[in-house]
Amino acid sequence: MAVGVLVADQVTKAIALAGLTPGVNVPVLGEAFGLLLVFNSGAAFSFATGSTWVFTIVAVVVAVVIVRISRRLGSRGWAIALGALLGGNVGNLADRLFREPGFGRGHVVDFLNYNGWFVGNVADIAIVLGAAGMALLAFLGIGVDGSRHHAPQEQDAEGGGDHEDPATGAAEDPDSQPERTDDASTAGAEPDPAG
Repeated sequence: MAVGVLVADQVTKAIALAGLTPGVNVPVLGEAFGLLLVFNSGAAFSFATGSTWVFTIVAVVVAVVIVRISRRLGSRGWAIALGALLGGNVGNLADRLFREPGFGRGHVVDFLNYNGWFVGNVADIAIVLGAAGMALLAFLGIGVDGSRHHAPQEQDAEGGGDHEDPATGAAEDPDSQPERTDDASTAGAEPDPAG
């Protein structure tokens, strides 16, 4: 997933560089969406421009964290989400490392113009979708290793209401009744004349 996103990002950036004039918008869906080649020194969608070194360092840290987390992967959903996030992160990191004006300070190539609100690229789309996927998986209680986490109320319902005896630590069955050790059950019975 990460490699696919990275390749798609770099190929589309190369096409944009070859076919678009910087600063000239090419309408695709009227004013709602177009192609506009810009060089971004900030974060995704042109936020916080002028902080290139900061975002380069953050991107390296994010990539390392994702790779470390990937060792515990046991969920296809998390693999896709983390792969998208890693691919998008590395796509923009490659621009910062190897494009002008210099190593670690390179400007990210953006060309997808969203109604003039912001301009992004394929890496940005992957980052947003990956983050959204991670949030959804966390909300559903699906762990990175594939385990499912439930709320305490759900665990009680699934456990059949068994409770632990504080004295012994053993699980008690609420439907079972303790054995009677006294003769209270026969207290009102007639005595056996033969006995």
